[in-house]
Amino acid sequence: MDAASLATIRLSIELAAATTVILLAFGTPLAWWLARGSAHGLGRLRAPMRALVALPLVLPPSVLGFYLLLALGPNGPIGRVTQALGWGTLAFTFWGLLIGSIIYSLPFVVQPIVQAFEAIGNRPLEVAATLRAGPLDAFWRVALPLARPGLMTGAVMGFAHTLGEFGVVLMIGGNIPGQTRVLSVQIYDHVEALEYGAAHWLAGGMLLFALLALLAVHAVQARWHRKATA
Repeated sequence: MDAASLATIRLSIELAAATTVILLAFGTPLAWWLARGSAHGLGRLRAPMRALVALPLVLPPSVLGFYLLLALGPNGPIGRVTQALGWGTLAFTFWGLLIGSIIYSLPFVVQPIVQAFEAIGNRPLEVAATLRAGPLDAFWRVALPLARPGLMTGAVMGFAHTLGEFGVVLMIGGNIPGQTRVLSVQIYDHVEALEYGAAHWLAGGMLLFALLALLAVHAVQARWHRKATA
């Protein structure tokens, strides 16, 4: 494997890791609100927010990438702000890729966590309340430990999905070696150049990783189910 492929793998892993950490950080409280939020006030926005979170699942990547490119470009709302701050535009940069990856992988992280929070039910939280645990304390000490399988599933799915992105990252980041060229784009380049041997190495590695990721998710869910039914 040449240096260019190794650099591409490193960049892809860095992008997937950063995306996963950020999504877990703000996606977990978002998932808690979507699963347990009040039906009054801001709680009425839960249904539209659920639809927005799930939108990347049904929206073509090229459409999402196109509008993100416009938003991050010099005439877009985000591009104007970043230029005013002296940062330039984020299109065709790693940070632009990161923004696109966060949006595109959002449902793969948030939805498993929402399902885990919903599966907890009211009883554990009611018991915590009788022990004088405040809402925040109950969230950290009761809800999060019980939702750990959902958190782990979301982390694995978010990382794996980000690693395999193509349409969004190509639209936003282009194909700049060492800066925005990720694994999926590198495979496309090899195939376009009829370098099938090199493409097999990278594609086979991603196929194996995807299989292992799914096996890990199923193992976590099966183990938690056995504990729950014991």
